[in-house]
Amino acid sequence: MADRTSVRKSVVVFDYGFGNVRSAERALARVGADVEITRDYDRAMAADGLLVPGVGAFAACMDGLRAARGHWVVGRRLAGGRPVMGICVGMQILFARGIEHGHEAEGLDEWPGTVGPLKADERHPVPHMGWNTVEVAEGSRLFAGLPADARYYFVHSYAVHDWELEASNPAMAAPRVSWTTHGSPFVAAVENGPLWATQFHPEKSGDAGAELLSNWIGTL
Repeated sequence: MADRTSVRKSVVVFDYGFGNVRSAERALARVGADVEITRDYDRAMAADGLLVPGVGAFAACMDGLRAARGHWVVGRRLAGGRPVMGICVGMQILFARGIEHGHEAEGLDEWPGTVGPLKADERHPVPHMGWNTVEVAEGSRLFAGLPADARYYFVHSYAVHDWELEASNPAMAAPRVSWTTHGSPFVAAVENGPLWATQFHPEKSGDAGAELLSNWIGTL
């Protein structure tokens, strides 16, 4: 976990009405971050890291984010190479679009791709709720030091089933994409420059989730 004797990093948990902000605050504080819950534009821009949580429907989260100017915060931080991390629907809205109940909504389009329904069957009911392992991308910094059999807490009915972005410049590092399977494979986590995200809830994933958040804090 984070070295509490080192300089503490500041993290804003962006409060736009759709996320477990208190759980995220406690989890980040546990690993040594100075945490603030706010939607204030200037404070969100100034923080070392920005965490975007998200629960509920894709379209509603996007409406709430836009109303709080969160789309500007995310876009401008990333344009300056400033770290942003999305969790659950906070990850999903980073993609181009989401389709729920036949309704398509635009996302932030930081990554191409579509969030769609999980593919349910008798062995894999929806919502997907519970603990799963992750097939971690080679060279992952987010999962560094965590055992291959570590389990993380998921609760969702939608996911990204196809990763569409590849590095366009050979000099640039390709995105690191980790996967989980529930009926069929879906994107569980992404590390792409300053933009990282998880479909699962690290703040609810016990010691493994705490170590993962510590890894993120260590990169700020």
